[in-house]
Amino acid sequence: MSFEFEIIKTQGRARAGILHTPHGDIPTPVFAPVGTQATVKAVPPRDLHEIKASLVLANTYHLNLRPGSDLVREMGGLHQFMQWPGPMLTDSGGFQVFSLAEINKIDDEGVTFRSHLDGSKHRLTPERSMEIQQNLGADIIMAFDQCPTPTDREVVERAVERTSRWAVRCRETHPSNEKQALFGIIQGGIFEDLRAKSAAFLNTLDFPGYAIGGLAVGETKAEMYTALGFTEPLLPANKPRYLMGVGEPDDLANSVMLGVDIFDCVIPTRLARHGAAFTPMGRVNMRNKVHTNDPAPVDPDCDCYCCKNFTRAYIRHLVRAEEILGAYLLSIHNIRFLIRHMEAMRKAIINGDLKAYTDGFLERYRNTIGVR
Repeated sequence: MSFEFEIIKTQGRARAGILHTPHGDIPTPVFAPVGTQATVKAVPPRDLHEIKASLVLANTYHLNLRPGSDLVREMGGLHQFMQWPGPMLTDSGGFQVFSLAEINKIDDEGVTFRSHLDGSKHRLTPERSMEIQQNLGADIIMAFDQCPTPTDREVVERAVERTSRWAVRCRETHPSNEKQALFGIIQGGIFEDLRAKSAAFLNTLDFPGYAIGGLAVGETKAEMYTALGFTEPLLPANKPRYLMGVGEPDDLANSVMLGVDIFDCVIPTRLARHGAAFTPMGRVNMRNKVHTNDPAPVDPDCDCYCCKNFTRAYIRHLVRAEEILGAYLLSIHNIRFLIRHMEAMRKAIINGDLKAYTDGFLERYRNTIGVR
């Protein structure tokens, strides 16, 4: 089965579409929960299916260090290994190499680094990233790139050059096939001319999809939206656009309006482990005393298992008692909240009233700092 991106309806820059993959169709726009180590933390695949997740991300860097991509391949690939039958995406490992590992040397051939687990030395190159991702067997894989600090022009300029050269090597190592779609990654930080340069070159390689990398890594929200605004017109209109590492509900709303189709982020499960929940009125800290005797669900409008069965009082008790069930229930809720958010935006695009939906959502959400 070949990959195909079908655009159903547009409204302004926003698009409602379907990304066809060997493991199923992905309605877009879509939010993908992150299963860093072949598991979405605290959430079984059964529950991901129940809350209508249509795409799950796993991490090349972590899985290559433990348990190793060869073992995953021997066990039938990621889908079989983690018992997730739906579409999957793996990143290239580049972001983790630059953010987590103790880097010894970056050169034009690749990166030599020490594992954050045991200090062992490793080498990651475009060719090796492709080999690992082929072993893992995800439907969508990412070209190896350098993810720089987005506001340092000198660093970003070098990263654009290196990412372009590495993209060629990834393309040569992993030509187009019917089992995996290799996406290119646009770099350029917050600089319009560098984004244009990166996009112009990567477009010549005719990737089946394009990611917008190097954002949500230190710049302000305003800078991120501005960069998205001038990057989106540089990308092919008939191919999916993936904004890497973004999952705040307000960012999803604004980015869909700017033409993004695919998102991923660890934030819904990370917040859950800290006792926080997404609601239409912003984040809620379930540890707060105000929830002690509250018989209401976390979100009365939510259809997840947590909200259909449990009270805020019970969730607060679990969180304060540090019971695992609290993290499990809030993880399910937070992921479902973002999926419902994307479903609503997709429906609004098709119905022609996206702006009314996003304006109303953002007004309610209030984009507050911290949690209540």
